[in-house]
Amino acid sequence: MPFAGACRGRIKSLATRNWTGWALARDTRGATLVEFAAVSAPFIALLLAIVQTSIVFFAQQALETATEQASRILLTGKAQQGGYSQSQFKQSVCAVLPIPLQCSNLMIDVSTAASFSAANTNRPTITYDKNGNVTNTWSYSPGGARTIVVLKLMYIWPVQMGPLNFNMSNAGNGKRLLVATSVFETEPYS
Repeated sequence: MPFAGACRGRIKSLATRNWTGWALARDTRGATLVEFAAVSAPFIALLLAIVQTSIVFFAQQALETATEQASRILLTGKAQQGGYSQSQFKQSVCAVLPIPLQCSNLMIDVSTAASFSAANTNRPTITYDKNGNVTNTWSYSPGGARTIVVLKLMYIWPVQMGPLNFNMSNAGNGKRLLVATSVFETEPYS
């Protein structure tokens, strides 16, 4: 068995070899493991940031869809002719809210404008009390027939601070304010 003797000799030479200097630097065994260890942490951080960003964009699109459906209630005069109060209108909006969004985090602001250029579509400033509850009061003025209406749906979405200090919160308290706005002229329903 000359082969067995050759293998034994090679193993013995590797075990007794003096691993100093350039010989250690030229050895590439385990290099893949070291490279993976160096690259894996930033890769996982990037992956988590991508997942969180996608979830926030999904929630924003869900809010946009709910705004489109809610504006139809005002556009056709259903809310005005039905005498919807602010809470009744919110309940009708909550009925069309997609699954990931909860009615408890939804805020609705309905106002009228003299013209499309005068419509206030700015992002609102959210204020909190000492317990972290929103203290803003929102208007509910659905207008009448052929009135320019500004509908804002706002949603407080909880976000987690990701690795590498990736933070998507814009409303304080580790939360992100999602806003969807629709400006339209109501139909001549009366």
